[in-house]
Amino acid sequence: MAEGTTAAVGAGLDVNTAGNPTEIAMAYLQDEKTEGEISNLNLGELDLTTDEFILDEVDIHIQANLEDDLVKEALKTGVDLRQYSKQVEAELQRIEQASIKDYIKESQNIALLHNQITACDSILERMEGMLSGFQSDLSSISSEIQTLQQQSVSMNVRLKNRQAVRSHLSQLVDELVVPGAMISTILDSPVTEQEFLEQLHELNNKINFAKELSFRETLACSDIQDIVDRLKLKAVSKIREFILQKIYSFRKPMTNYQIPQNTLLKYRFFYQFLLANERTVAKEIRDEYVDTMSKIYYSYFKSYSGRLLKVQYEEVADKDDLMGVEDTAKKGFFSKPSLKSRNTIFTLGQRGAILSPAELEGPILVPHTAQRGDSRYPYETLFRSQHYALLDNGCREYLFLSDFFMVAGNSALDLFNSIMGKTLSMFLKSMSTYVSDCYDSIAIFLCIHIILRFRAITAKRNIPALDKYWEAVLELLWPRFELILEMNIHSIRNTDPQKLGVLDTRPHYITRRYAEFSSAIVSINQTFPNERTNALLGQLQVEVENFVLKMAAEFPSRRDQLIFLINNYDMMLGVLMERAADDSKEVEGFQQLLLARTQEFIEEILSPPFGGMIAFVKEAEALMEKGQLDRLKNEEARITQLVRGFSSTWKQSVESMSQDVMRSFTNFKNGTSIIQGALTQLIQYYHGFHKILNQPTFRSLAVRSELINLHHLMVEVKKHKPNF
Repeated sequence: MAEGTTAAVGAGLDVNTAGNPTEIAMAYLQDEKTEGEISNLNLGELDLTTDEFILDEVDIHIQANLEDDLVKEALKTGVDLRQYSKQVEAELQRIEQASIKDYIKESQNIALLHNQITACDSILERMEGMLSGFQSDLSSISSEIQTLQQQSVSMNVRLKNRQAVRSHLSQLVDELVVPGAMISTILDSPVTEQEFLEQLHELNNKINFAKELSFRETLACSDIQDIVDRLKLKAVSKIREFILQKIYSFRKPMTNYQIPQNTLLKYRFFYQFLLANERTVAKEIRDEYVDTMSKIYYSYFKSYSGRLLKVQYEEVADKDDLMGVEDTAKKGFFSKPSLKSRNTIFTLGQRGAILSPAELEGPILVPHTAQRGDSRYPYETLFRSQHYALLDNGCREYLFLSDFFMVAGNSALDLFNSIMGKTLSMFLKSMSTYVSDCYDSIAIFLCIHIILRFRAITAKRNIPALDKYWEAVLELLWPRFELILEMNIHSIRNTDPQKLGVLDTRPHYITRRYAEFSSAIVSINQTFPNERTNALLGQLQVEVENFVLKMAAEFPSRRDQLIFLINNYDMMLGVLMERAADDSKEVEGFQQLLLARTQEFIEEILSPPFGGMIAFVKEAEALMEKGQLDRLKNEEARITQLVRGFSSTWKQSVESMSQDVMRSFTNFKNGTSIIQGALTQLIQYYHGFHKILNQPTFRSLAVRSELINLHHLMVEVKKHKPNF
């Protein structure tokens, strides 16, 4: 149908008006005929002799046609090409006629199709117009969107800028505006009301903001400067009056100044406000507080210290109350006092309890209560009470200064010293006066350890305010303690035994003084060891050991000397072990001395009744080691005498020895131990005697049958062991 339409168009027909299919077909045929004539005309006019015709190309074309299968078949069969050409032409004409008939038969459909195509072309043309319009519209919309986007970005930037400006302006206006509520509160409300404190914070913020704006030369600042300044002056005036009133209330008699201090801490911002806005007034308040509290503390501690001294023991040690001084009836320290309680010099007693946590941080003494009860106390108790009051008040004052006046470090220490300096100086002066005339070394040593513990407490509380004072006190006490200890060492070194009265084997009072004193110092020194103290105690121990030996040398017999040494060593060891550790140098030293002298004493008391047997055993054992026991072969008479003498007298000798030992030693436990040691040594000697007589040299002796059975002897000896 498309070809038909084309033919109609080629024939000069109007396809829009050629509605007859037959006319379209005839036009097509006419067109075909015309084309054939044109072809014949062209072939007839072709000049084969022209130079343009290339024979080589013709040969190639002919050769290619000869390769065709149909041509090959025709050549093989010998077909007449003219005849075959006519057949082909006739077939083509037949097909052409059939094709024309088909076109004529389908002419109506072809025309219908032509109309439909025409209609479609029209529709497509309109759609093309519409799409072109749409494309144009979309182009304009895209440009509008880009324009709107640019406008949106621009508007967003302007909005942000306006918001930022509004925020700053709003804050500026809020900070600049002084509300009426603030004015009325600052002018009319009492400073103790919470609302006043809140408005004072706001006023402080506005003052700071106005200062900041003035640096920037903001013109709006001048609008509020006058009213802010007047409010500041009013607030400063009211705050000054309030704080000074609280400070003046400290001066009233019997006032507990901690209560107004706690009130001031609730309003610590008042001073901060003054310090930031009116330094002159802040300095006035600070100076007034320092002056007031300095006088209060000085007056309180001076009065308290004076009243404490009234309840101290009346009897105190003097320069003659030394360890090596003779004990006479004139002195009252070592004789039984008539007082209910007194401050001992060399005995710790219950005085060491002052270092226990319960008493160290216990309530301070109330002097008038103690006076009513007629109570008296040693110096260290008064010292503890005085310094615990100082520690408690000092720590509280330092914390208050740091909090209220907003100081720290060296500034806080300087402010604290300006308040407490006068009081601390008074303490040091009075202590120096007392210590210079004090000879109670235990009291001084207890005071040293009280200060060491108080220093640890302030360090734990992180309060450095009293550190220098503690060091100053220790610098007063340590030299004095060392001096008293050295005086006691010299007194023992210079003691003349002949001037100490009648000789007695019982423990000497000087060694008892040493034992009590040494155990006291060692027990106290265990918590905070001090090498200087240990060295001085070592010197004192050496002097006491020498003194004991000098005293023992005054006895004529070695037996009495040993009894004196053992009694004194045992007494000193017993006293030391009550307080000192078992592994302390003092305990170990006296244990060795006691053991050595006890062994010597056992040999001494065994010698009179059993000396012959002991001498024979030692001699025989020495010869046995050398293999010369035969040298005693002729000692039958001596051996017989020893065997029979021991059998007849050993019971009486043991009994007498036990009674003598128990009379000689004041410590029954020590006496019992010595008796047990002596009996054990006796059994060992007798066992050695048995062993010697069992040697081949003496087996023929008839007296061997009279030897006491060793087991029987042990059973009998046990009966003589005293039980205490």
